[in-house]
Amino acid sequence: MNTAVSRAWQAARRRQAAQVMAIAVPLVVALAALAWRLATYDVASGVLAIGLLAAAALATWRARALDRRWLVRQLDQRPTARDSADLLFTDAATLNPLQLRQRERIDAALRQDPPELRARWPRRALAAAGCVSVLVVALAFGWPRAGSVPAAPAPVGTASGTAASTPPALQSARLRITAPSYTGQPVRTQSELDGKVAQDSQLRWSLRFSGTPTRAALQFHDGQRVELTQQDGQWSGSWKAARPVLYRVVTEPALRDTRLYRLDVVPDQPPSVRVVEPEATLVLGTPGQRRWQLRFEARDDHGVAATAQLKVTLAQGSGENITFREQVITLRGSGPAMQRRFAHALDLAALGASAGNDVIAQLQVRDNHAPTPQSAQSSSLILRLPTEADVQEAELEGMVKRTLPAYFRSQRQIIIDAEALLAQRSKLSGDEFTRRSDAIGVDQRILRLRYGQFLGEESEGAPRPPPTSDLPTSDVPSNDVPAPAAEDHEHDGHAADHDDDHGHERAGSDAPQLFGSATDVLSEYGHTHDHAEAATLLDPQTRATLKAALDQMWSSEGELRQGRPKEALPHAYKALAFIKEVQQAERIYLARVGPELPPIDESRRLGGKREGIDSRRLPLAALTAPDQAIVAVWQQLDSAGQPPDLEALNGWLRANETRLADPLSLAASIEELRMAPDCMRCRDALRAQLWRALLRPVPAPARRSTPDAMGQRYRDALGAGS
Repeated sequence: MNTAVSRAWQAARRRQAAQVMAIAVPLVVALAALAWRLATYDVASGVLAIGLLAAAALATWRARALDRRWLVRQLDQRPTARDSADLLFTDAATLNPLQLRQRERIDAALRQDPPELRARWPRRALAAAGCVSVLVVALAFGWPRAGSVPAAPAPVGTASGTAASTPPALQSARLRITAPSYTGQPVRTQSELDGKVAQDSQLRWSLRFSGTPTRAALQFHDGQRVELTQQDGQWSGSWKAARPVLYRVVTEPALRDTRLYRLDVVPDQPPSVRVVEPEATLVLGTPGQRRWQLRFEARDDHGVAATAQLKVTLAQGSGENITFREQVITLRGSGPAMQRRFAHALDLAALGASAGNDVIAQLQVRDNHAPTPQSAQSSSLILRLPTEADVQEAELEGMVKRTLPAYFRSQRQIIIDAEALLAQRSKLSGDEFTRRSDAIGVDQRILRLRYGQFLGEESEGAPRPPPTSDLPTSDVPSNDVPAPAAEDHEHDGHAADHDDDHGHERAGSDAPQLFGSATDVLSEYGHTHDHAEAATLLDPQTRATLKAALDQMWSSEGELRQGRPKEALPHAYKALAFIKEVQQAERIYLARVGPELPPIDESRRLGGKREGIDSRRLPLAALTAPDQAIVAVWQQLDSAGQPPDLEALNGWLRANETRLADPLSLAASIEELRMAPDCMRCRDALRAQLWRALLRPVPAPARRSTPDAMGQRYRDALGAGS
């Protein structure tokens, strides 16, 4: 290609890029100035950088639009090119002699007369962009800010004493907010003195006044005061945002504008944990299960810690012989910090879990709060591994109806409750301590009576139903009573008696046997004993040990019922030791628990007599109005001539600030009325705030509806009868 043509082409591209930048740069500067005025310096810097990058990209794109096709069209418009400028960019080997001759003529003509391809400068567009930019920048820097009044220039010849008497005004303000590091929020600067910040954020004010005040400070609504220091005409002060406040800027002499500013403090919320898998808190395992999959999801407003603690508890045994073994596993979460997921598959074999055990899992997570992280726990998840007996009983579920066991406190739990009550003795009143001790004594009595059934004792407080021989009872183990460890069927002292008894019953029975009935299954493979029979099946040594345990329970119950848990603990420990010995017995037989309905009291049946009936006229007591302090102020605000007691209202607000939904709005209304006592709008606003703060009175009982003619005759008859 011709060298002169190439230079003209590059000059045209540079001119195109320069024109775009000349128009775009003033507009970008205007946008940056507007962003500085409406937002902060950081936002303005970002707008300026992004705008310049966008202008450069647009200029590059416009310059590259002047490609070879554009150049050919521009050259063809000249007579010297003879509409054959495309020959300059075609390979000479592909041209015929006539085309080569035409190409040489065009090349020679362009060398003698280089073309001018640069576009003219758009003067009107440049002037419009410059004017708009200058106008926006002037308004951004010169327009007075909200809440401030520019100082009027002192007229010529005014005395110095008159200039000094002019009250100062807030000319500019900057509030720098440095949030705690755990929130991950950047440092931001704003021109507004109102704001919403995270708790424990460090705030720094930088204020400039039109006058020259001798002293400046920030006065908070609760009485706290932050003094401002002056340096080069700028007043600065710092404060740590620990609670929401209202404040105003005070100076000496006083400012023209004494408006209130509001700072809302957002506390850091603790994390929350949700169980994803399994769906139920109690999971029944399957025979041969080796792994248990757990999944959790944790959320927090500022981020959850990357690791969490999975607490796994293995419960083994039954009755009083339950042992617990704990293990803590550290899990690493996945996903974003605000919403992390934790997953783990428990290896039951490595954990040592076997049939009949319970595996309890609970996840504990922490957030990034500093200096003390906040923690949260998930709900406890329980995996219950079935035994072979449970599987066999599940297969017979359609033949034998089982009864859900009733759970009650064991002897070990009574000891734990008594020790916990002694630890809280200094925090409880005498009556509350005695009441809770008596409640533990009631639990001790219930446990003593249930253990006493094995010695043939009858329950207290209810008549014993007569024994029946037509319905056999089953000794299938149940959790209704705390049972010592059962012995095998091959126990020599019981097996022979049991076989003989049941053998005579089967031999002497002429009733037809129904195949598959529950009584046949229990009579053939189970045991049938009454309370008295169960007492005779214990060997003398076991009976003596159990009797000693009952005696210690009796002594423990007596001390607990009298409010002396400390004296009851030695007896409770001895009873627990005796129960441990009883558990070494080879077998125990539990009685079937049937329904025990209360007897019918014939004397309480309705007989139509009115003797002994008390009067139904209840005394009416006047209700005291809640929050007398604000009720009085609310009534004072109703009358325009009576000044309200704002000091009493401030005291009530400090005492009840926690139960109000928006205490700062009420405090702002109080301050507005304090600054303008004659403002009727301020009085109405404060009265409306007090109405929302008043406690709602208890609703009065509704009056009875007026009876009809028949109901009135019935009431008259009742009155005549009395």
